[in-house]
Amino acid sequence: MRLSESATIAFGLLCAATASVHPRRHYETRNYFVVQLDESASPDEIAQHLGASHEGQVGELTQHHTFSIPKENSADLNTLLEHVRVRRTSRRAGEGHDITLDKRDRSLEGILWSQMLAPKKRLVKRAPPTNVVARAPMKEEDPVAAQTQKRIATSLGITDPIFGGQWHLYNTVQVGHDLNVSGVWLEGVTGKGVITAIVDDGLDMYSNDLKPNYFAEGSYDFNDKNPEPKPRLGDDRHGTRCAGEIGAARNDVCGVGVAYDSQIAGIRILSAPIDDADEAAAINYGFQRNDIYSCSWGPPDDGATMEAPGILIKRAMVNGIQNGRGGKGSIFVFAAGNGAGYDDNCNFDGYTNSIYSITVGAIDREGKHPSYSESCSAQLVVAYSSGSSDAIHTTDVGTDKCYSLHGGTSAAGPLAAGTIALALSARPELTWRDAQYLMIETAVPVHEDDGSWQVTKMGKKFSHDWGYGKVDAYSLVQLAKTWELVKPQAWLHSPWLRVKHEIPQGNQGLASSYEVTGDMLRQANMEKLEHVTVTMNVNHTRRGDISVELRSPDGIVSHLSTARRSDNEKAGYDDWTFMTVAHWGESGVGKWTVIVKDTKVNDHAGEFIDWRLNLWGLSIDGSSQPLHPMPDQHDDDHSIEDAIVATTSIHLGPTKTEAPPIPTDVIDRPVNAKPTAQPTSSSEAETSDLPTSTKPGATESPSTTSSSDSFLPSFFPTFGASKRTQAWIYAAISSIIVFCIGLGVYFHVQRRRRLRNDPRDDYDFEMIEDEDETQAMNGRSGRKRRRGGELYNAFAGESDEEPLFSDEEDEPYRDHTLSEDRERQKNTSGDHSH
Repeated sequence: MRLSESATIAFGLLCAATASVHPRRHYETRNYFVVQLDESASPDEIAQHLGASHEGQVGELTQHHTFSIPKENSADLNTLLEHVRVRRTSRRAGEGHDITLDKRDRSLEGILWSQMLAPKKRLVKRAPPTNVVARAPMKEEDPVAAQTQKRIATSLGITDPIFGGQWHLYNTVQVGHDLNVSGVWLEGVTGKGVITAIVDDGLDMYSNDLKPNYFAEGSYDFNDKNPEPKPRLGDDRHGTRCAGEIGAARNDVCGVGVAYDSQIAGIRILSAPIDDADEAAAINYGFQRNDIYSCSWGPPDDGATMEAPGILIKRAMVNGIQNGRGGKGSIFVFAAGNGAGYDDNCNFDGYTNSIYSITVGAIDREGKHPSYSESCSAQLVVAYSSGSSDAIHTTDVGTDKCYSLHGGTSAAGPLAAGTIALALSARPELTWRDAQYLMIETAVPVHEDDGSWQVTKMGKKFSHDWGYGKVDAYSLVQLAKTWELVKPQAWLHSPWLRVKHEIPQGNQGLASSYEVTGDMLRQANMEKLEHVTVTMNVNHTRRGDISVELRSPDGIVSHLSTARRSDNEKAGYDDWTFMTVAHWGESGVGKWTVIVKDTKVNDHAGEFIDWRLNLWGLSIDGSSQPLHPMPDQHDDDHSIEDAIVATTSIHLGPTKTEAPPIPTDVIDRPVNAKPTAQPTSSSEAETSDLPTSTKPGATESPSTTSSSDSFLPSFFPTFGASKRTQAWIYAAISSIIVFCIGLGVYFHVQRRRRLRNDPRDDYDFEMIEDEDETQAMNGRSGRKRRRGGELYNAFAGESDEEPLFSDEEDEPYRDHTLSEDRERQKNTSGDHSH
C-alpha cells in the first residue's frame, strides 16, 4: 500500500527533524563530551564559555547535553573541566569557600558532571553457538496435538506457511513444551496496541512479514544516523529474526509472532562502534510510545569479561523505568547470555544483573537446558530456543525470506518480550515491576528433581539454571487481567561494611554478616523484598578463582558469582554490584551473610575488602514513597576507616588438595590495595604506613610462602611467614606449653597437699566472667558504635570474630559448591536451608 502525498511529506519532515536531533559525529576532527547541568544553566551559554558547540540533549535525559570541540583545543577543555570538577568536589567536602571566582568560572558553576565520549564496539549479539543449532531427525507428531494445531490455525485464520514448524508456539511432538499461547489468541488477545522496540542491528521494515506491524515513529538508526534502521551490512540479520518472533504478521509469509497484532520498532546500535550518549538515547528512544525494549546483546560471553554500562547508560535505564510509558516504566528484556560453555555467569554482565531488567535464559524443544545458556542468581525466567533437536523458525531479511535456525538466548529474550506484549494488551496499566511479578507468579518450574531448586519464602521455586521456570503465556495473561498493581518501590542501603581479611583457599570460605532489623525496614518504608544487590570490593591476583555466596536470614542461598576458568584478570571486584532475585518475597529481617571463596589452591591470593547490602522491595506506604535518586558517580564513594566493622568468621576445613590451612591473622592492609607479600616480622605489620586510597589492582601481586621457606618438616604450618618469624612463633608456642605444664604440675602438687592436710577441702577453681565480656554478650558493650554511611546509622557496632553457625549445627561450614548444594537438596526433603 502506497503512502498518500501528505503522509509522505509528514514522514519526510519527521525524518529531517529526527536527523537534526541526532547529528552524525565526526570523531576524526572533533572530541565530544557530555555535561550534566543544573536547572538554571543554559546549554548555549555553557557552550560559549567552553568554546564548544552544543550538539543537543542526550535523548530523553533532561539536563544532559552533548558538546563538541576541535581536537586541537581539547587539552585546554580537559584542564578546564578538571578544574570545575575539583572545585565542585572541594565544595562537597566543605573546602574552598574562599576561592575567588572570575566571570567564566561563575558561569560554569552549573556543570554538575562531565564525561568524555568515545565510540566503542563492545556489545555483541547473543546468537547461538554454531554447534547447537544443527537439526536432529524429527520424531513423529502426536496425532491429537497435530489435529488440534490445525483446528487452531483454521479458527484464527492462520495460513502462514511455516506456522506448522513453529514448535515454540504449538509443539506437536514434545507436547507441552511450548509457550502455551494459543488459548490467549483464541480469547482475542493478540498484542494489539502494544509496541516492542528491537534494540539490535536493524529491522527489515520492507519484509512482507514485518511491514504490516512496523512502527516507524519509534525507530531510529544510531549507527548511521538515519531514521530507517534498515539492515545495511551482510550480517545485519539478527534484529530482523528477533522482530519476527514477536511481531510477524498473520499473513501468507513465513510464520507468526507471539503477539502477531502488536507493533515492532527497530533501534539499530550493534552494527558499528557507538558512544555512551547514543546508547543512552537508544534505550530511551520513543519511550512514551515504545512499551518494551527487547535487547538480545551484551558484553562478550567469553568467560573472561566483566563489564557494566557507564553512568550515563545507567541513568537512561532509570529514566526509562521512572518516566517511560507515562510513569509506568519502560520494560527492558535482556537475553541472559550464551557463555555457559566458558563458565560464564550473567552476574558478570551489568545489563543482565540490573534490577531494571527481565533476564531470560533458554530452554530447548525437549525441555533440556541448552549447553550455552548461562545460569545466575539474576535470571528471572527461561523461554524456548535452540538446543538438542531444533531451533526457532522466524522471519529473515528479505521481502519473503524465512529462517529456521535462529537460537541462543537471543531467541529466548524476544519470546519473553512477546508474552509481556500480550499481557500489556490485556492490561495496559501494568508497571515495569508488575511485569516482573507476573513473570515470577506464572513461571512453570521444570526438571524439579535436578537438584537446582530452592523453595523460597513465598513458596515459589527458584533455580540458578531456570530462574523461576519457563514462561507460560496463557497463565501470564490470565493473571494480568485481575492483577492488583504493586505499590511503589522502596529500598534500604546498608552502610559500607569493613572486612579487610585475606581469603582462605580451597573449600574454606570467609564469611561476613550484617544484621537487618525490623525497625530499619520500617524506617525504609519496606514491606517485603524483591531484588537484593550486593556491592563489594575484593582484591585478587586472578579474578577467575573467586566465588561469592549470599545467604539470607531465611536460609536461601544466592550464588552471586562463580569461578571462571578463562578469567585470568589480575584484579578482583572493584565496586561491582551483583544481583539476585532468589529472595523475592522475604521479609529481609535478620542476618545476611556474604561468603567469599578462593576456589583454587595456587599462588594467587586475595583479600575481601568491604561490601554493602542493598535491599529493594515493596513499599509499606506507597503514597509517601519517593522515586530513587538517579545513579551518581559518587554512589559508591566511601572511606574504609568510616565503614562499619562487619562480623566475620572463617572455617578452617581441609582444602581440595589437602594443603595446610591458611592462617587467619588479619593484616591491616590499606583499603582497595592488592595484597602484597607478608612482612618478615610482626613489627613491620604494625608499623607499615601505606596509602589508603588505592583502588583494586593498584599495587603489586602477592607472594606466598613455599615449603622451601620453612626450616621445619613440611607437615608443620609455616603461617605464610619467613624462617625468622617461624622460629619466633614456635619458640613462643614452646614457652607457653612449658609454662602451662609447669603450672599444671604446681596446682596438682598443691591440691594433693591440701587433700593430705584436709581431705574435705576438695574444690576446683571457679571461672569468673569478665565484666566487659558479659556486657558484650548481653548487648551492653561499652564500645563506641561507629557512624556508617550517609543513609542509615549503624545498628551493629564493632564486634570480634564470631562463628557463622552455632555449635548445634550438624556440620561445620565448608565450601558448598553449586553441584554439592544440588546433591544435598536431592537427598533432603523439605529443608532448603544450610
